[in-house]
Amino acid sequence: MKVDAAVQDTAGKPAPDAPGGINQFISFTIGDDQYGVDIMAVREIKGWSGITHLPKQPDYVRGVLNLRGVMAPIIDLRCRFGQGMTEATPMHIVIIVQIDTLQVGLLGDRVLDIVSVERSQVQPVPKIAEAARVDFLSGLVTTKSGMIALIDLPRLLSVPSAGEKAAA
Repeated sequence: MKVDAAVQDTAGKPAPDAPGGINQFISFTIGDDQYGVDIMAVREIKGWSGITHLPKQPDYVRGVLNLRGVMAPIIDLRCRFGQGMTEATPMHIVIIVQIDTLQVGLLGDRVLDIVSVERSQVQPVPKIAEAARVDFLSGLVTTKSGMIALIDLPRLLSVPSAGEKAAA
């Protein structure tokens, strides 16, 4: 499947001249759940390999990976979403994404596909409960294979304020 870089800008939003307002995502799994990240933010996809652990980091930061001289923190998405630590094996994947000026690795179970959807197909995330997992999502897309929760990359790295922690 060909990816047209002119369709989106680097923030992951359709470019003003994007034909039809098409969004493209890399879909992947964490357990039985499907997630997606903006294809324009993805720099590479790697298999799980050894990382260097750093002291005094949040539980969801597994450590750093040296990517051609750039130290990229590795985020365990299962842990970040409050589902416990991933027991990473060589079968797991790390999706390297660009968030502002920082390269970050996202630990997932497996990559599924490239998904292209009209911008109008992206539904808002219901705010029924203030679950930590929902705070990191920018929308939901229904496909033939199920529902894909789209990850809001900048919010993934944000630290909740004391008020947000108390509300959770």
